[in-house]
Amino acid sequence: MATLDGEPVTADDLLPLALTNLGHFTTFRVDADGTVRGLSRHLDRLVRDCATVFGAPLDTDRVRDFVRRALAERELPCVVRVTVHDPAVDLARPADARAPRVLVSVRRAGPLRAGPLRARSVTYERDLPQVKHTGLFGALHARRAAQLAGYDDALFVGRDGYVTEGATWNVGFIDRDGTVLWPRSAVLPGVTTALLREHPTQPAEHRDADLTLEDAYGMAAAFATNAGIGVRPLSAIDDTALAAAHPLLDRLREACLSIPGEAL
Repeated sequence: MATLDGEPVTADDLLPLALTNLGHFTTFRVDADGTVRGLSRHLDRLVRDCATVFGAPLDTDRVRDFVRRALAERELPCVVRVTVHDPAVDLARPADARAPRVLVSVRRAGPLRAGPLRARSVTYERDLPQVKHTGLFGALHARRAAQLAGYDDALFVGRDGYVTEGATWNVGFIDRDGTVLWPRSAVLPGVTTALLREHPTQPAEHRDADLTLEDAYGMAAAFATNAGIGVRPLSAIDDTALAAAHPLLDRLREACLSIPGEAL
């Protein structure tokens, strides 16, 4: 059962979100001990995006309360999605949507050591990439097309020819010198990526770079990151195989798992 401002959501509450798709969200994993890696960053994202999308403030203490209520009888670990939208939005007058509310939905968490992904590249740029918004049609259409072609997911390349991100994940690369490279292009600033880059016992140097597909094909390894999967290797981009087993991948995964969670 999803909740809206802490109460069971109704179909009428959800219809405006389904029909207008004007909103933003964040998704995070709640571990078995009830903590969340990067919780403060997820809340900061919600506040920042609420100001961008609705021009409105957001009370993060209320958000935390709504999440705690939604988890009251749920088995952990699980994945929580907090979506901020205004059920009173009108398709003809989106400028009048100034009273966003908080929708909380919960699903079972998958393994943090999932198998490698095979990604197909596609030229695609998300609208307003710095915001984690609900406009997922283009990303999910690209994912679907990649899966129908025999891949697991889509890797986006901008019109300038530089790699950006995955459909719902950031991408990182390990070069032949053991440096972790992150696309410099406009992408969603991922919470897991930020936590890895700031890890106190950093297993490698990190830096931003402009990376073409040819650059990506030549990397020693590549990986996807988000709050639900942690660090997940890429075993191929298009027809180019990549090392799914690399010592630095293991160290990055362990670094991710060692990040202490924050209590809800």
